[in-house]
Amino acid sequence: MSARRSLVWLGLTPEPEQELPAAVAALRAPTDETPPPGLVAAERRRVERLVLRGTQHGWLRYLAEVTDLVVAAAAKPATTDPRPALVAGEVVLDHHRMLIGLPGAGYARTALQRRDLERALAHLRTGDDGTGPSTTHRPPGSPAPCGPDPFLASAPCGPPEPRSTA
Repeated sequence: MSARRSLVWLGLTPEPEQELPAAVAALRAPTDETPPPGLVAAERRRVERLVLRGTQHGWLRYLAEVTDLVVAAAAKPATTDPRPALVAGEVVLDHHRMLIGLPGAGYARTALQRRDLERALAHLRTGDDGTGPSTTHRPPGSPAPCGPDPFLASAPCGPPEPRSTA
């Protein structure tokens, strides 16, 4: 390894390497069912290889692929399960937002991906494209649906916690 190689990008967050393999495998799977274990294992190996031996440039290329999968999932009919795309999209969007604190052009380089992910996630959550009023028919103030789900393990469930004004 070169002494000039920057490793600062590795310190952003562990969520991508923990949550992306299963979600991305589900997005790459040929059916809307649980992806085969071999596909999840292959995705996990790819992420591990990128983290252990890759570069920030290679990692951002991978996350651009994931962005494309999320955007494609948002364009599919509402009959497909949006949960893997929601997980992958949230993880990548959070990662890309954190790039603002790192040196280099990573944050600027991912600006279009952030925009595309925000729109795709809005559509996946509500059926809206993110450019106008929501088309959701859920009653105002009602919590988003939740329950035991491996793809939504880190998603909040129920009404928001009240904030202290003290």
